Amino acid sequence: MFLCLPHGNAMTNLDRYRTLSSRLIDLSGDFRLNDAEAFETWYQTPHTCPERLEDFVYGIPEINRDRIAGADLVTGAGCNATATILALRPLFRRGLVTQAVVEVKAGSSEGGNSASAASHHPERSGAVRSYKPTGHRHVAEMLQELGADANIHFSATSIEMVRGILATCHVFLGAELTEKDVWKLYREDYDGEPFVRIVKERSGIYRYPEPKLLSGTNFCDIGFEKDAGSNRLVVMSAIDNLMKGAAGQAVQAFNVMHGFDERTALGFAGLHPI
Repeated sequence: MFLCLPHGNAMTNLDRYRTLSSRLIDLSGDFRLNDAEAFETWYQTPHTCPERLEDFVYGIPEINRDRIAGADLVTGAGCNATATILALRPLFRRGLVTQAVVEVKAGSSEGGNSASAASHHPERSGAVRSYKPTGHRHVAEMLQELGADANIHFSATSIEMVRGILATCHVFLGAELTEKDVWKLYREDYDGEPFVRIVKERSGIYRYPEPKLLSGTNFCDIGFEKDAGSNRLVVMSAIDNLMKGAAGQAVQAFNVMHGFDERTALGFAGLHPI
């Protein structure tokens, strides 16, 4: 049984759904962090069920597949966190990053289903609106999964697009790497991953990851370019926030939990061109 715990009173929701199933996937942000103090810092409220935080496995299969396979409780990852973590993890886990500055451009569906002035179409049309230049709660997930000492600066900008995320990560390296070196690192980590693709073309309008191409898919596309004049590496990642950033990733985790082919029900090629 696949169940989604709505955001709210974490203890009440967990008790309610555990009576129905022994395996749960929570799509809210209630159990994404495994530390109660971090939760209170980033969510500005005490957690109502801190004793259960460590029971949940963080649900990005590409980094936690073995733990998800044996888990009864899995939490979905934040959409911005998913795009950023997958883009940066090969570099951070090797200790190659001194600092990363990440700018996410996000579609309107990232704001949820509650109407507001920000989602009103006449206000949204043509918008490029900085809505969270600092203090985004998804940074807590990045620090948790990439390392508590990870030097990450994150900003989010809302654009007219409805669904999709493009994360542009300016990574300042502590070691000399060529583009060939970077290719090797990403291929080592993501070779064989069914939903991570490296995108880097010499010409055309889709030389780098493009959210428009991913609408309706569970892919995360990652590209990069090394700045020839500095130690800066620009890593770009794109996802559909409603799929790899939410429901699609939950289905992927569900498949892993139950020993199914990871691609089951996730083979849709996308809505492009739309």
